[in-house]
Amino acid sequence: MTASPEATSVAAGTELLERAIAYTRSSLALVTPDSLWRPTPCLEWDLAGLLAHMDDSLEALLDAVVHGQVGLQPVAAVSREASCVAVVGSLRDQACRLLGTWSRLPADAWVTVGRHALPAGLVAVTGALEITVHGWDVARACGVDRPLPESLAEELLAAAPALVTEADRAGRFAAAVPCDTEAPAGTRLLAFTGRSTGRA
Repeated sequence: MTASPEATSVAAGTELLERAIAYTRSSLALVTPDSLWRPTPCLEWDLAGLLAHMDDSLEALLDAVVHGQVGLQPVAAVSREASCVAVVGSLRDQACRLLGTWSRLPADAWVTVGRHALPAGLVAVTGALEITVHGWDVARACGVDRPLPESLAEELLAAAPALVTEADRAGRFAAAVPCDTEAPAGTRLLAFTGRSTGRA
């Protein structure tokens, strides 16, 4: 991936998406019916709400590939009667479809998000960042510490300041938390996106 996320190629962005999804799929394997209503590091969501948000995000990325446009729609809630298998299965299916379709994008593809046209590689990096940190959120909600893969975290951390500015944190990420500059890249990335790896 290039130093500037705006200049990231479609191929490089797709490769980041693939690594982000691989990490997060392992976190999804930890989800059980009893865990759906546990709190997550995203204070506004329990695990069911977070999974619904993730499913919506993957659908939006699929729309970017299929239609060249991402619609900004509200997230549908997961009911308390929802099957854990169905919720996790939907996410896995969306992820497989996403990689299969995204890998076929032309190198010069652009995507419209709201009213803004963006390079597809940039959209892929943004998606990889969100998928990765939410994969960590899922594992934490299930009571498991799963450090981010260091090489993936290093690449996402390099892009993160351009993708998450103070002006657009609201509704996406909490305020950054203090972190040792010598900490592993995964810890620093989580801190940048408002997450603490310490236990309360």
